[in-house]
Amino acid sequence: MGDARAQVREAFPAVDDIQDDGLREGVLQAWVTAMAENGIEDLAALPWLPPEQARLDLPDERLVPHVNGVVDGALAEAEVLLAHRDDVDLSLDLLLAGALVHDVSKCYEFDGEEETDVGRLLGHPHFGVHVAAAAGLPVEVQHVVLAHSHRTAVEPTTLEAEIVAAVDRVAARAIRMQSDAYEG
Repeated sequence: MGDARAQVREAFPAVDDIQDDGLREGVLQAWVTAMAENGIEDLAALPWLPPEQARLDLPDERLVPHVNGVVDGALAEAEVLLAHRDDVDLSLDLLLAGALVHDVSKCYEFDGEEETDVGRLLGHPHFGVHVAAAAGLPVEVQHVVLAHSHRTAVEPTTLEAEIVAAVDRVAARAIRMQSDAYEG
């Protein structure tokens, strides 16, 4: 487990920017558990979205850069809002934790190129709530996970969830637009 924790910290350096010890530990625990339960030894090798990558002929896309892009984009958006609005109710710790775990359950959604029952029947945002809750992450972070994807009917109701959902959509679109097969 120590090696997996080090791997998570290396893959997602922003985890150490979370000020709250419990949130930081929950994010680490979510990823370490997801890796252990799915036999993942190399976090950096995880694909972003295998069926979409196959459809668009983008075999080299990986999950870690996508998550880091969402984290960085969410932080940038939050910094702009905080710089220009005095009345913004926003927790950078909850934003970071939510952005870091928004796709943690993709570890369960695919086994190599094959979609699992979790992917087919639940989808990563639904199962991600379970992963986040089991890791001790609060309902506010679970909401970010649930509301970040069109695979649920849950709309973001917190600013943290709205930011992660918006940045995730843009980050996914940027990946898709690399393909000649992308039809927007």
